[in-house]
Amino acid sequence: MEKQLDPKTLAERYRLMLRIRFHEEAIKTLFTQGKIGGTTHLYIGQEAIAAGLVAQLRKDDFISSTHRGHGHMLAKGGELKPMLAEILGRADGYCKGKGGSMHIACITLGNLGANGIVSGGLPIAVGSGISAKMRGTDQITVVSFGDGAANEGNTHESMNLASLWKLPVLFLFENNRYAVSTETSRSMAGNMEKRAAGYDLPFARVDGNDLEAVHFAAQDAIAYVRSGKGPFVMQGDTYRIEGHYYGDAMVYRSTEEVDGWRKKDPILRVEKLLAERGIMSEAEYQQVRAEIQQEVNEAVAFAEASPQPALESIFEDVYTEWQA
Repeated sequence: MEKQLDPKTLAERYRLMLRIRFHEEAIKTLFTQGKIGGTTHLYIGQEAIAAGLVAQLRKDDFISSTHRGHGHMLAKGGELKPMLAEILGRADGYCKGKGGSMHIACITLGNLGANGIVSGGLPIAVGSGISAKMRGTDQITVVSFGDGAANEGNTHESMNLASLWKLPVLFLFENNRYAVSTETSRSMAGNMEKRAAGYDLPFARVDGNDLEAVHFAAQDAIAYVRSGKGPFVMQGDTYRIEGHYYGDAMVYRSTEEVDGWRKKDPILRVEKLLAERGIMSEAEYQQVRAEIQQEVNEAVAFAEASPQPALESIFEDVYTEWQA
């Protein structure tokens, strides 16, 4: 019999996945209304990875994220109101409106930051791993990266150094099939398992749209890294339902392809499990959907009411002060 999440945990993770999904849907609306400066990259379709892995971490563990990092932040304990305020560039946001969609961070939650630079989070994770090792803690750092970052030099240098120094870093490869508009088969030679082996790193690959598969594979990977044995590479195969950025015309893939992946929606799969196991009826999970949507609606209202950062604050919180 395959491992199963207990009913309470499955229901909690379902709520988290809905929170991520509805948060991203709200961003779509705000973006089309012209209320978000710059661009934004949505996590729709990949929720099972954040809910299955990141949600297992301790509060004192760390994450280093990507430009598509909203789901990671929410799974690490981020709250909807300061999240959406930050995305709107408002003073009540996690970074007081200075980070925006691609650079949300919160040290108290262990989020070392989303990163607008492709593969930019991996060296940060290695630094975090060095810190934990030097301090003698059992904290771990999870760094997410996609198939575009998989081909960047930062990624290989980070894996090499983490392996060489046995650092507590879990490399989370979210293979969502496309690096901007280029399908993985046209951009990535070999595969991540062979690359991990080249650095003597253990590797696991899972269906990234299967919440339980992600959870139990992540459970083993987290335990391995926390035990002090060194880094681990985990791959979750998933699909980016929206474009690279919201507004991307997506002319590089067919409607049939996208529709096929919509049928593999990780949230629909969890709803099926909830019904089959008698945990929630359709009426009950529709009620949960309504509750989460109300949470998001309230967060949007909070964000829109939040003030713009004061002009005189432009140089505040930009640099850190050295303390011996």
